[in-house]
Amino acid sequence: MHQFDKNQWALILGGSSGFGLATAKKLSKHGMSVCIVHRDRRGAMDRIEAEFAEIKKQAPGFLSFNLDALSQEGRDTVLTELQKILPKGRIRLLFHSIAFGNLKPIAPVKANTSRERAIAKLSAALGVEKNAIENAIAAMAEDDMDEISPFIASDYGQNFIEDEDMSRTIYSMGTSLLSWTESLFKHNLFANDARILAMTSEGNEVAWRGYAAVSAAKVALESVVRSIAVEFGPHGIRANAVQAGVTDTPALRAIPGSQKMKAAARMRNPFSRLTKPEDVADFICLMCTDEAAWVNGSILRVDGGEHVASA
Repeated sequence: MHQFDKNQWALILGGSSGFGLATAKKLSKHGMSVCIVHRDRRGAMDRIEAEFAEIKKQAPGFLSFNLDALSQEGRDTVLTELQKILPKGRIRLLFHSIAFGNLKPIAPVKANTSRERAIAKLSAALGVEKNAIENAIAAMAEDDMDEISPFIASDYGQNFIEDEDMSRTIYSMGTSLLSWTESLFKHNLFANDARILAMTSEGNEVAWRGYAAVSAAKVALESVVRSIAVEFGPHGIRANAVQAGVTDTPALRAIPGSQKMKAAARMRNPFSRLTKPEDVADFICLMCTDEAAWVNGSILRVDGGEHVASA
């Protein structure tokens, strides 16, 4: 089992759930100190503090900040505290896992006439009211019965995305990575051999209704990762994007139509299951080892083969 030096730190942006939390747990088990930046309401803090307590038991050092990581004030607060406690230690990993984006459609949804015809035919053939069939489909969807995914109706809402929604999402889930990278570099907080990893998704090349802003953010994120890899590479910083398979996280559940996405992923994946946050955390831990130093500027898929498999 690889053990990191106690003076090596992971700075995780978005670490109170999903990929960020799983990564914090994994790295702490392997001896790395952890700093988590998150933004959560008071009602969620009992659960989060319990998770953080588990990490504290294993990590040599631990810090957490519940603030706006996307503001200059929030970033300055974190940097000031890190400078105080890292006289010898340095940031080995900057992990960008911020899931703060807008999920509005860009056009009205046209009625799914093929779905309606299928339900009408079922109603006539079975002698069952259409409402009863709709209720049965909803109940089966709650039980994650993938076979009925073509019949699942998704509510995309009637509020369409605006310019401010788009620009805010692109910054929060995309280009804010560069703001953090430049600030940490300016304050000499990176280790001599540092890793930057950021979460992208299949939305970088596939269009899902309601996902336009996040898709744009992921494409921007990947561009920033490539630029960091090239321009900060001579300074000992490696940057890569991690594309996980469909994972049942709070961020995924916020996406309209996520039940269909999960069903399709389970049917497509060679292992017939969704990706777990722990799968990604295991890989990120590997990427922090000395042996991964020559990986730079890449999009690395951690999905069990989901991306290359047909339905």
